[in-house]
Amino acid sequence: IANALTSVRTAWELIFAPAIENASSAMSAWTNGEVSLALDEVREVAVEEVAEALDLTDELSTMVMLAVGGAMGGQLILTFDRENACRLIGSLLNRDVELDQEWGELETSALQETGNILSSAYLNAITALTGRRFWPSPPMVTEDYAMSVVEQAVMTQALTEDRVLLCRTRFSRL
Repeated sequence: IANALTSVRTAWELIFAPAIENASSAMSAWTNGEVSLALDEVREVAVEEVAEALDLTDELSTMVMLAVGGAMGGQLILTFDRENACRLIGSLLNRDVELDQEWGELETSALQETGNILSSAYLNAITALTGRRFWPSPPMVTEDYAMSVVEQAVMTQALTEDRVLLCRTRFSRL
């Protein structure tokens, strides 16, 4: 069984690696070379184990959420702590964004566009590799407890599936 699981994991990593590379190139262009992405892990877990598998805390997080339409449904959720969300927004707007600063339309729009760019690059690469069409919904930005948001996102899939595929991606500042 261990060999079969390793084989399935490797197959998923082969599918997601070009998608991450594509999204990393898009993110690098979007941030003027300041940020890149790397694939940390791909694994399948039971729906009820998602929060534990992602090691989510009960602290507030900033999330950009997009539904995935097409051959297989799902959710793309970018999660940041407040400090890193402010740093990303600041680098995109070329100005400081304070932790306690309330975000206006421009700051929210910068995060939404980040979600658009990453999800489009990611899903385009998966579409090219699999021959199946996928597309993102418009992005929604929220500040909430990551655990509850992820659990809600997975509930939709729990209606038809008992397992979900998790793809953990790391953002790195260059």
